[in-house]
Amino acid sequence: MVDSVKLNDSTSIPQLGFGTYLVPPEETVATVAAALEVGYRHIDTAQMYGNEAQVGEAVAASGIARDDIYLTSKLNNSKHGRDDVLRSFDETLEKLKVDRLDLFLIHWPLPTRYDGDFVATWKAMLELKEDGRLTSVGVSNFQPDHLQQIVDATGVAPAVNQIEAHPYFRNDAARLASHEHAIAVEAWGPLGQGAVLKDAVIGEIAAETGRAASQVILRWHLQRGDIIFPKSMRRERMEENFAIFDFTLNDEQVSRIDALDQGAAGRVGPDPDTFDWIG
Repeated sequence: MVDSVKLNDSTSIPQLGFGTYLVPPEETVATVAAALEVGYRHIDTAQMYGNEAQVGEAVAASGIARDDIYLTSKLNNSKHGRDDVLRSFDETLEKLKVDRLDLFLIHWPLPTRYDGDFVATWKAMLELKEDGRLTSVGVSNFQPDHLQQIVDATGVAPAVNQIEAHPYFRNDAARLASHEHAIAVEAWGPLGQGAVLKDAVIGEIAAETGRAASQVILRWHLQRGDIIFPKSMRRERMEENFAIFDFTLNDEQVSRIDALDQGAAGRVGPDPDTFDWIG
């Protein structure tokens, strides 16, 4: 059974979900349908991914009650203006074929764009909660100072901060800053986009536990309290990634994985302080 994480708005989110980044639209329906069959009930997508409509189609066709599936999407980088936030959220609901969304995130802070005003974008996001069509509002890729700015300006902390995090890049600064504001951390790229799977230390621990390398890494995340949503288009990998609740890593194993951190050199995605892609 998948554990849940309590959010600072008194709602809960499944700690394990399924990611759809880089899943082509033409393969999304079958991929998400398979994930739901395996048992995933938390699906993460984004306006930027171009597959919201197909995620919605798979969810609608699954026969699973809407309240039993947790859906997340994210604001496109080109939609940071207030009216664009509100309009694009309507479009997301329409594409997903739902009348409410569980979680909506600012995808990137883009501090070098829009005159650095992600606070106005955050205020627009907060407006979306007022009519009941959005349950929780959060951010993605926000650095400690970005978090502090929006909390100082509005008095409202995001429910989650979705950040790059994996054994090669623990991203402790953003993680600790999030926790200081009672913000739950979601780790995107939990396997380091595959790079960590071949690490010798991970291989040793996999042998010790009789588990796959991916399971060891995902279990490490769970024991850190991170929310994760690994992506795979292969059903056997989906099943493998789902089977991580029946074992634990001991303290010594966790410490060995912790020691793999390379700081900023381990980052595989863009730096949120300089990333400015609009698309």
